[in-house]
Amino acid sequence: MNVQISPSILSADFARLAEEAQAVDGADWLHVDVMDNHFVPNLTLGVPVVEALRKSTGIPLDCHLMIDEPDRWAPAYVEAGASSVTFHAEAVSAPVRLAREIRAKGARASMALRPSTPIEPYEDLLPELDMLLIMTVEPGFGGQDFLDSMLPKIRRTRAMIDRHGLQMWLQVDGGITTQTIERCAEAGADMFVAGSAVYGSGDPGAAVRALRSQAVKARTH
Repeated sequence: MNVQISPSILSADFARLAEEAQAVDGADWLHVDVMDNHFVPNLTLGVPVVEALRKSTGIPLDCHLMIDEPDRWAPAYVEAGASSVTFHAEAVSAPVRLAREIRAKGARASMALRPSTPIEPYEDLLPELDMLLIMTVEPGFGGQDFLDSMLPKIRRTRAMIDRHGLQMWLQVDGGITTQTIERCAEAGADMFVAGSAVYGSGDPGAAVRALRSQAVKARTH
């Protein structure tokens, strides 16, 4: 799989979202964290902001729903313009049905796992998904330190994907920086969400290029 970089607007200036989206033109995706202050202890944005972002950037939107009742709300994010929608395994009621509905509406379907949630119980669901997201911090807030304890989980997930011959992406999100991205790439991740490392730098576009270069180098090795 090719390396993909998805800058997280959670670390961007919310008063200048259109400009912040344009600042990462070299990115593959724009990661949009949706939080409801129930599933996680933070409140961010919703469907209207996704609709506005869709009109202001040509970068496809990667919406990560950290919310209760994703079965009810996820389809609206596809309709708002998301090209990929991620729901949490811990919150969804009918993951296969929801994944199929997201796909039927024209987006990629993804499932996320909290750090404490094992991958093994979900092995049979993988063919229904286009991507799996391994959280490498506790979801809810940006700027957290990467959890090295997630590297074995990334390796197990990559082995599982390869064993089934699936063409799905393995995404990591949380504490992804120039100091951690190579370890994640070596473990088998191919899509990387980076917030502070991109928007906390002086040049977001250059930060995206640097992260991509490191991940490509690590995967090549």
